[in-house]
Amino acid sequence: MAQTYDLILKGGIVVNHDGEIARDVGVVGGRIMAIGDLSRASAGETIDCKGLHVLPGVIDTQVHFREPGATHKEDLESGSRSAVMGGVTAVFEMPNTNPLTITAETMADKVKRAHHRMHCDFAFFIGGTRENTHLLPELELLPGCAGVKVFMGSSTGSLLLEDEEGLRQVLKVIRRRASFHAEDEARLRERKSLQREGDPTSHPEWRDPQAAMIATERLVRVARETGKRVHVLHISTAQEMDFLKDHKDVASVEVTPHHLTLEAPECYQRLGTLAQMNPPVRDASHKAGIWHGLTQGVVDVLGSDHAPHTLEEKSKSYPATPSGMTGVQTLVPLMLDHVNAGRLSLMRFVDLTSHGPARLFNIAGKGRIAVGNDADFTVIDLKRRETITNAWTASRAGWTPYDGVQVTGWPVGIVIRGRRVMWQGELVEPSKGEAIKFMEALPQS
Repeated sequence: MAQTYDLILKGGIVVNHDGEIARDVGVVGGRIMAIGDLSRASAGETIDCKGLHVLPGVIDTQVHFREPGATHKEDLESGSRSAVMGGVTAVFEMPNTNPLTITAETMADKVKRAHHRMHCDFAFFIGGTRENTHLLPELELLPGCAGVKVFMGSSTGSLLLEDEEGLRQVLKVIRRRASFHAEDEARLRERKSLQREGDPTSHPEWRDPQAAMIATERLVRVARETGKRVHVLHISTAQEMDFLKDHKDVASVEVTPHHLTLEAPECYQRLGTLAQMNPPVRDASHKAGIWHGLTQGVVDVLGSDHAPHTLEEKSKSYPATPSGMTGVQTLVPLMLDHVNAGRLSLMRFVDLTSHGPARLFNIAGKGRIAVGNDADFTVIDLKRRETITNAWTASRAGWTPYDGVQVTGWPVGIVIRGRRVMWQGELVEPSKGEAIKFMEALPQS
């Protein structure tokens, strides 16, 4: 008797750990049940994927959705809507909200706000501070927690942990891989006078490559001393990439689409403060160095560092402008355009956005198209040409630095745990997002 499935994705090219092969995928109860020729099977719903590529669901491991505290520029609903419209099935969200996500109570509050209100699946980082260091071994294992995030620069109040001893104490107590924003706060303070009023091209002069390098070297040294694993976020310099290739045993590496796509000084001259990020977009030599690290396998994951601000906030005169740009919705289109340009393979893209996050963070049941895993898929048309626009942007901020940019390669739709959530630019079934589970935090029987 022919097998019956809840859903079959039919006739697509499945891109996975074993290659790019035309296959069907059958789903039962939100999980993958079969991969192969399912032409004799029946299903409650069939999605025709002929001419399309079926990828494991894209996981963006660095977003800022601003809730609670700054929901005028983004919230969990609008940020996750932007994610699914761009082909992203799961996100890790950052702790620099108001109040900060640094206690069991604030973590539980975020998970409660997100459950069946966010459109994609989710996890939240717990912020590491001096005050909560002793609690981190328990906090990092809370339901929905992606691990510990530490700001070594570019934050305020207790979330800023700039001194080496504070860093050492955090690394001593934690068990999971922790994530770090690595810029040296002392150097940033020393160089603040290099900011030029009204001139965002001075942003990468103030936050120079050495500020990043000092912090990254310190982080790796302390990680090695304490025997812990660290994840270095948004690498922006060629020097860091060259350094980190020799320390892969303790340090994993994230890069962002904006550091791979934009280039100083042109982006600041064209976009002004819309291109202002921390760490900054730098010149062509650094962009080339980051791409070299990616092609050499040094880079483990891609994160968008989606960090929205309103156009009103961004329209102030530099340096009175906040750093950050939207990015979760453009991660897939931008990187598929790079795939079509021959800068990376489609399988490498999948490794950076699905296999890599699952491997680094020990995600349970996601990251590969494999029987038993969650039925999470990002379906793409690799040859479709589209133009990114502000009007397409679902973020509450309402803008993208790539407005008017034409790309080749486009997310057609996504499936999350067997449900078609977005298809052909329309939200099909909203607000069913659930907390991601992690191997290290699963309940012990």
